[in-house]
Amino acid sequence: FEKLCSISLSHINVYACLVCGKYFQGRGLKSHAYIHSVQLSHHVFLNLHTLKFYCLPDNYEIIDSSLEDITYVLKPTFTAQHIAHLDKQAKLSRAYDGTTYLPGIVGLNNIKANDYANAVLQALSNVPPLRNYFLEEENYRRIQRPPGDIMFLLVQRFGELMRKLWNPRNFKAHVSPHEMLQAVVLCSKKNFQITKQGDGVEFLSWFLNALHAALGGTKRKKKSEWGEVLGGPSGAAVPLLNSCSP
Repeated sequence: FEKLCSISLSHINVYACLVCGKYFQGRGLKSHAYIHSVQLSHHVFLNLHTLKFYCLPDNYEIIDSSLEDITYVLKPTFTAQHIAHLDKQAKLSRAYDGTTYLPGIVGLNNIKANDYANAVLQALSNVPPLRNYFLEEENYRRIQRPPGDIMFLLVQRFGELMRKLWNPRNFKAHVSPHEMLQAVVLCSKKNFQITKQGDGVEFLSWFLNALHAALGGTKRKKKSEWGEVLGGPSGAAVPLLNSCSP
């Protein structure tokens, strides 16, 4: 889900209750998480930003290596060596409910009418050069964007979604694209939405060009690593768009 408090709807200092899965702001006295822990006797919380665990209402940090699986699901990481072997092995992973799945070949939740976007996102997640670029956050983490630029949010959310789709340690054989779709709604100025159907080809075209622009590309940009990944030496999104078309 989107990382915001279920009561205040704030994105600041949000904790996940590991008993019921709800999100609450803060952990101090009279905070939403504190009150929740007292009222329902739910005591273990995860800070969604720092990835640290706390016991409430006593308010002390929990350090236990057995909880590392939870933080990895929230923020999977991939090494260059791991990425290089993704297409050389077809090892099934087992989810916590006992079902098996192949990393990268998992479902995306339908929230409302977002299946047109899900189809595009799943297709792009299986284009190896594009996938490999976004699996390794270091490729774009240090890119500088002008103050107030919201378009880079697409890059961050797409990278997060890509890593969750290819995570070999998922708890379930499906992933929620909610945060990715929220970024799409915001960055497209509601031209593409969750609540009503959109055109998949139009979304694909907009999305690839928006990623290209957010990563510093222009039609006149000289040859670059991202330009080669997205559309060949010219850096335009059209070649990849054409390769993804029926």
